[in-house]
Order: sequence, then C-alpha cells, then structure tokens
Amino acid sequence: MDQRAKPGMVLLAGNSHPSLAEEVARHLGVGVGSCLVYHNTNRETMVDIQESVRGKDVYILQTAARNVNDIIMELLIMAYACKTSNCKNIIGVLPCLPYSQQTKMKRRGNISLKLVADMCVKAGFDHIITLDLHSKESQAFFSCRMDNLRASPFFLQYIIEHVPDYHNAVIVAKSPLGARRATSFADRLRLGIAVLHGEFKDLCVDERDEDDGRASPPPPDQAVPDRTRIYTIGPPLPPGFSKEKPPIYLVGDVSGKTAIMVDDIIDDAKSFVNAAQVLKDNGACKVYAMATHGILSRDAAKLIEESCIDEVVVTNSVPHDTQKSKTKKIKTVDVSILLAEAIRRIHNKESMSHLFRNVTMED
Repeated sequence: MDQRAKPGMVLLAGNSHPSLAEEVARHLGVGVGSCLVYHNTNRETMVDIQESVRGKDVYILQTAARNVNDIIMELLIMAYACKTSNCKNIIGVLPCLPYSQQTKMKRRGNISLKLVADMCVKAGFDHIITLDLHSKESQAFFSCRMDNLRASPFFLQYIIEHVPDYHNAVIVAKSPLGARRATSFADRLRLGIAVLHGEFKDLCVDERDEDDGRASPPPPDQAVPDRTRIYTIGPPLPPGFSKEKPPIYLVGDVSGKTAIMVDDIIDDAKSFVNAAQVLKDNGACKVYAMATHGILSRDAAKLIEESCIDEVVVTNSVPHDTQKSKTKKIKTVDVSILLAEAIRRIHNKESMSHLFRNVTMED
C-alpha cells in the first residue's frame, strides 16, 4: 500500500461509475472497498458492505449517470448502511451532483435539489465533494460541509496543449448567463470573448399559461354576482410585459478564428449544435465545445457527429464510453487525480486551498 494511503480510510463505490472509482483508488494507492450494490426482484435497492467500516472515514463515490433515481437510492442506502455500522465520518464524492440543475422554482414546481440535500444529510453524510456545480449558490442547500472543486485548470491545459494555434481563438459563451465563465477562461488565456444572445424559436406553443388558473379571480361582470367575494380593489394592476428573447445572434467577432464554447453541462447537445452553426455562419474556422459534465443523453452523440462541431471535450465525471463509440469527436479529460487529491487532503486534515489556486469564482 502507498504511504499516502492512511489507515482508517475506506473508499466505496456504487454502480454509477466503477472505472472512475478505480482510477481514484489507484492514485490514492488503495483498493476500492468491498461493497455489493444490487437490485432485488422488485427493483428495491440492496446494499451489503462486505468489510468493516467501524471507526473509519468512509468515502462513497457516486455520480449522476443514466438511471439517476436508482443512483440516488444507492447513495443514500450505502451511506445509511455505513452510519449504522458505526463508521467515523461519511464523505460523499459526487463529481456530478444529481438534480444539480433543479435549483429554481418554476410555476408550481419545487426545488428538487433541496430535497436531495436534506436526504443526503439525513442518511448520514458529514461532507460532500462535488465538481463544478451548476449553481454555486446551491451549496447552501446542504447543512453539512461541502467542497465544490473546479475543472477549469484541466480545460485550460487542454486548450494550450491540444488546440492548434490557440492564440487565434475566441472563448464563446453560448448564453449571456455563461459570460462570466467565458471571461474567466479568456482572461487566463489572454484571449477575446464572444457571446451568443437570443434563442431559437420553437414551433410548439406552450398553452399552459391560459389554463393554469392564473386568470383568477373571475371578471366582475357576472350575471349573478357572489356577494361573499371581492372582485375588484380599484384601479387595475400594471399589465406587465412578457419576457421574449430575440432570435439568436452573435456579439463579438469569430471570423477566421477558432471558437471555443465553455459550459458546465452538455446534456442533449442541441443548444451546442445550434450555437456551433451560428458560429460557423459568422466565419469561425473551427468550433470546440467544452463542458465539465458530458451527460450526452438521448441522441447527443449522433447530433454531435452530424453537426459542424469539430470537437467536444468533457471530463470523466460521468461515464460516456457508449457515446464515444458513436463518434470520434468526443474527447475526455481525466479529473480522477483532482478527486483523489481532495480525498487525501480531507483525510489528512490538510488545507484544501491548494486545489483552488488561480481558480476564480466565475469558473
């Protein structure tokens, strides 16, 4: 066993990303702990910790892969099994946090990540390690310690080493919300930025606004008014104006340059494909898409292969071997050493600030 691997530490992994767990264990000089996670005949999640965790720090690695709801149950039951086995601390290593995009209230919906956070703490987690949260403010949902690591240094290194003539490149934000991230990349690479604004119009009209009850109370001109209800309070309220984005257009110059789009998540890839087409139409010679979490759901691989995107660069925070087999445009950056170093520092009670050197809040 490597000298860096202190006694009293156990690394467990669910079924979401076994290869990443093996890489992290290799960097730490330890083996992945013996833990059996499977589904019963009625699809109930079963967990069997097959080694002693009493009095030890347990690190559970799980990430948001395909069957995200099964993954959450595996994570919670594994943590609870360790808690009831009298372990010392439970640290969740969640490179791609499940439900991390559900952080805003929409219509009569809910903020699902808050519920996931409460369940994680209730299951026994003392500490959560994650990577490039979709919304950094969502760390406040967790009442346990939390470290949000950054993958930007790996992307910057990739650009310098693998993008030909990167000095003639432009960092692109595919929406105004991503402009701060693009600026952070551009400042460190001494490059310019461009921003895509607007949206592609969808032919499907959302009619829910017309029948979701927002027109109540009823108008006052009823044949038989109900005297128990108040229908008016005087002058009408200001009507307000609906928010409507213009057709998509580019702010900045990419003509004759390499366009590098940066974001935190690439899911179904449609927005990246549409943005790449706009960049090509504006004269970009090459288009790269970089995102920390390559979820690549549905027909994302096929869309990327048929699009004008020259290369998609993602980390291995989420397994995507199947998608890579469908197109040669997808490249992977390994961040297992970052997760391993975070685990080592936490276990040895060392400062985490070294992992945030030259990393800005906008990353």
